[in-house]
Amino acid sequence: MLRYVPVIDDSRVLIDAATRDDAAVYQLTEDRALVVSVDFFAPIVDDPYSFGAIAAANALSDIYAMGATPLLALNLVAWPRDPEVLQLLGETLRGGHDIVREAGAFIVGGHSIDDREPKYGMVTIGEVPPSKVMTTAGAQPGDRLVLTKPLGTGILSTAVKRGLISERDMASAISVMSTLNAGAARAMREMGAAVHAATDVTGFGLLGHLRNMLEASGAGARIESSSVPAFDRVRDLTAQDAVPGGTLRNLDWANEVTSWPAGIAKEEQLLLSDAQTSGGLLIAVAAARVHDLVAALRENDAPAQAVIGEVVEAGEPLIRVDNS
Repeated sequence: MLRYVPVIDDSRVLIDAATRDDAAVYQLTEDRALVVSVDFFAPIVDDPYSFGAIAAANALSDIYAMGATPLLALNLVAWPRDPEVLQLLGETLRGGHDIVREAGAFIVGGHSIDDREPKYGMVTIGEVPPSKVMTTAGAQPGDRLVLTKPLGTGILSTAVKRGLISERDMASAISVMSTLNAGAARAMREMGAAVHAATDVTGFGLLGHLRNMLEASGAGARIESSSVPAFDRVRDLTAQDAVPGGTLRNLDWANEVTSWPAGIAKEEQLLLSDAQTSGGLLIAVAAARVHDLVAALRENDAPAQAVIGEVVEAGEPLIRVDNS
């Protein structure tokens, strides 16, 4: 799709769609830049308040991944006029509002359309000094890769839809998906120049977003699959074929650039490719500061503080997965 987006030639546009970064960045003054993103999707849980909270946290995640502070949001609503479904919209908007206020930002408007399937999300706007913008480019050989939320939300939500588990069984995942990446972003900023690149892990899965980072940085990576955190029961549910279509497509894309260890289970490959909603940050940090980052993530209540691999020199394959 990006090939249909016009190339922008203006020095004020610091980051646009061409770089596959998490958000666009527009410079206002020498020391101020706006960070702008948008995200919306259909419900992945039945509870409308939780849906709204997850959608808001997910939309704000792009702002945090760029090292920015959220300022404003606009609601995006596609909703059927059916009275039974329409009455759920209020709770959805309340969930979104509560998360945006937790972030210290404001919902200042939005837009709605009549649609057969409910969808909700936000345009989000943040601010960052131009010199502090965090991008996917900049990861350096020797950096350690740190992940701040467990994987498996796509598999869990699919398992609920197929009746393999109840929504109560994924309460922990709902809580984590509703958790802002604000704490992880604070910890990242505390490391200053020791953090070389960052992205959030969402629809393309861990390996897909890592691929974007590595291609932007001109580097490769080694991932230790046994160090990657996952929600309870995810691997078992994957074996029961609770796998969303997006995850299968992600694995096909990952296979283009990834080497797998002999004997690795297909379930493990799918987990590393699982399409996430409101996932954590993936941070490339200088090896000498990785323990400081892990401590800062813990102090800032990030759901996970997992060192999952390292950046290496570019080569073939781009990503090597180990399973020691």
